[in-house]
Amino acid sequence: MTVGKTHSGKTTFAKLLEKHLANSVIIDQDNHAEFLATHYINLLPKTASNKLKYGLTQMIVDYAVKESDCHLILCNSNRNINGRTRFLEYYKSSGFKTVVVYFDIPEEILKDRVTASERSTSILRTASNFDEVLIRQNLAEVVEPTKEEADYLFVIKKQQDVQIIVGEIVKLAQLK
Repeated sequence: MTVGKTHSGKTTFAKLLEKHLANSVIIDQDNHAEFLATHYINLLPKTASNKLKYGLTQMIVDYAVKESDCHLILCNSNRNINGRTRFLEYYKSSGFKTVVVYFDIPEEILKDRVTASERSTSILRTASNFDEVLIRQNLAEVVEPTKEEADYLFVIKKQQDVQIIVGEIVKLAQLK
């Protein structure tokens, strides 16, 4: 499970991990948001929580847990402690070893990435751009992940950490 602010590198990390971790699948809510915004725009709530996106994600997770033997890479911000805990407990009760990768990237790097970003804003419902998303994330009260939440916790503070942590997770998966 990835945890971090917008443009911290969660999706890039997940794709690299998927490439190196045999029999794995990325479950990314940004993909679900884009699908819903493209095909079901009239069903999306204007201001309230996006229950449709969360329900779609849960359905995909349930299917992956019950119908596959894949390593699951849950790639979205997961900054809310309650939602994060709920997913981690679900995975643990389903027999998974849980890994949290926390992206603790300096604010100035995130601002630079957001400014330079060419990423589509089609997934955004209540913000018009990623600058707004970052501002909101900075104002939100968030509990950083702790090593008590998951079986393993890794922290990425700089780009050089990425490849090392991917390697560590691949080693853990081989210990089955």
